[in-house]
Amino acid sequence: MPQPKQDAQRKSKASDGVIAKHRQMEAYNQPVDGHLTTQQGVVVPDNHNSLRAGVRGPTLLEDFILREKLAHFDYERIPERAVFARGAGAHGYFELYRSLSSYTRADFLQEAGSRTPVFARFSNLSGERGSADTVRDVRGFAVKFYTREGNYDLVGSSMPVFFIQDAMKLPDLVHALRPEPHHGMPQASSAHDTFWDFASLLPETTHMQLWLMSDRGLPRSLRMMEGFGVHTFRMINAHGATHLVKFHWKPKLGRHAISWDEAQKIAGRDPDFLRRDLWEAIAEGHFPEWELGLQLIDESKVDALGIDLLDSTKLVPEELAPVQAVGRLVLNRNPDNFFAETEQVAFHPGHLVPGIDFTSDPLLQGRLFSYTGSQVARLGGPNFHELPVNRSVCPVHNFARDGRGRMGIARGAVSYEPNTLGNGSEFRVDGGQQGFQSAPDMIESPKLRRRSPSFDDHFSQATLFWNSQSASEKERLIAAFQFELSKVATTAIRQRVVDNLAHVDARLARKVAEPLGIGAPDPRAAAGRAGYRETPARRLLDASPSLSLEPASGTGVPLATRRVAIVVANGVEVGAMKVLQQVLHDHGVVTRVVAAHLGFISTSSGQQLAVDHTFATMPSVMFDAIMVPAGASSAQALARIGDAVHFVLEGYRHGKALCLIGEGAQVLRLPEGEEAAAAGVVRGSNDPANRLQMAQEFVQAIARHRHWQRAGIDAIPA
Repeated sequence: MPQPKQDAQRKSKASDGVIAKHRQMEAYNQPVDGHLTTQQGVVVPDNHNSLRAGVRGPTLLEDFILREKLAHFDYERIPERAVFARGAGAHGYFELYRSLSSYTRADFLQEAGSRTPVFARFSNLSGERGSADTVRDVRGFAVKFYTREGNYDLVGSSMPVFFIQDAMKLPDLVHALRPEPHHGMPQASSAHDTFWDFASLLPETTHMQLWLMSDRGLPRSLRMMEGFGVHTFRMINAHGATHLVKFHWKPKLGRHAISWDEAQKIAGRDPDFLRRDLWEAIAEGHFPEWELGLQLIDESKVDALGIDLLDSTKLVPEELAPVQAVGRLVLNRNPDNFFAETEQVAFHPGHLVPGIDFTSDPLLQGRLFSYTGSQVARLGGPNFHELPVNRSVCPVHNFARDGRGRMGIARGAVSYEPNTLGNGSEFRVDGGQQGFQSAPDMIESPKLRRRSPSFDDHFSQATLFWNSQSASEKERLIAAFQFELSKVATTAIRQRVVDNLAHVDARLARKVAEPLGIGAPDPRAAAGRAGYRETPARRLLDASPSLSLEPASGTGVPLATRRVAIVVANGVEVGAMKVLQQVLHDHGVVTRVVAAHLGFISTSSGQQLAVDHTFATMPSVMFDAIMVPAGASSAQALARIGDAVHFVLEGYRHGKALCLIGEGAQVLRLPEGEEAAAAGVVRGSNDPANRLQMAQEFVQAIARHRHWQRAGIDAIPA
């Protein structure tokens, strides 16, 4: 755990200086005297009119101010990323809990309490830059550490596995996932023929399919989302001893998701929902935090796991290798400029520091080739590392010269090594043990294009994931497959997918197939296809609780920044409401008053209550829970407002916590026969003696995040 505050301040003094230096480097184009200037610094006399030959005459070619302004505008946009194009980022720091010197020589992992500046970027895999945030997708989770030994990029994902095992298939995967080339649709969605055609013919994608179709594909917030390094890496200590390692980011606020119905509605109401949530939380001082966890595995014990750690379609269950918390990531500053920082930041899995090394994972090895070329193409040349957001905080000495976008000015007569003309200023390579040292890895094998037989098991971990889901999570996973495959026009593709799923679980495949107008799942059909290699399932565990989101949703989960709507109309009684509001605020919950109109509404005592939002502009999908205060007049008025009734019913259908005080219960109009005391619905009177108890019950209901087990939700007209 972290050291006491005074000790941490002393130990982090040097790294705080690094953070300050990095902040100073970013300053550019800051106004000094308020004058608008050209790119060359010449004061602009008029920013509204071009230079003309007379007030009604033609524009003159000599107007260099106009020409410069238009030329820069013409080149403002750069190519978006081929994948993970839509993103949001933030600055912060990484603080180490305890020294990891026994595992790695990486400088930023040596001293407990030390802080390293970081920039983190979260993104959607499949959508283009203008797509919506809440689509079902894999999210990128990339962190750039500005260490004293150079930049280290942990380029990860919201899921611990990936679709494919070898980078040879990466272009094919991305092409299949993108909008179909003949008409450019659909945008930011895997629900179309080309993706499922590809996936159905490649059984190795099955494990990732289940992750994508699960609640993990629909995070409630980037701040409530896990991150994973996906690949297996090596850590090397000062004595040359190595351990294999997998990286995990565990969110302090817990892991939470939204429903598919909510995701679609939010995409229409606020396409920027996730990036706005991150920005506002940081701006309001609710700094997101994650713990960095490591699964450290002795190389001599790898065979005993029964899992090939070079296979990116596999994970290591936490029951077999516990995740050790070693530090925390805190994001505490929003970018000053989205383009200059979030858009221009360049991550690369090959940006390592001494003490961390690669493995022979064939997907990782291919990414090491791909990322450099992608950044050069996107950012216009080989000098993208000189952009402020990519610049390291340690000295950079080499003989790289020139190229588009060069910002540094190299001095001296020599640009090669070795040399004798540098008068002692040349940069030496001593051949010793300093700097980056690759871990020795004995390789004796003929060259061949073939995968290890240990990569052949495509279904046992998919089965483990399925078995680890709760009953309600399984139902939503089935519904996701049904939705996606109902968008597939080719019957044979739908059939192939369910035939593959039959190898995961017979009930899963059967339920997915029911509404799709296809035959019963037939695992023998999948086994007979070209390229399919049947392997015995490796039954390591029946289930792994860490793979389900629901166990993490308990009363111990922080409620900070959850959003509660208070639904009101004229005549509302605010006694109990104010008590509950205060308790919620004490837990860091944000409350907002929602009514039929903006301005004020009159309370039962004649006071004026300010309204924050209307039902039309801020629907229930934008909130985590709903409160309906007491007051006969208010309840009767709300019951006559269709949008208000829909607001409450919709929240009920989405499993959200509801607090209905006194007459406020009348607004929840459940169909006849539905259970009035449904899970997560807190009811109480306006009696002062009951208010604190009601508040605590509501807090506990919100901490559960969602009450998916409510019966008869499909009958709710919302």
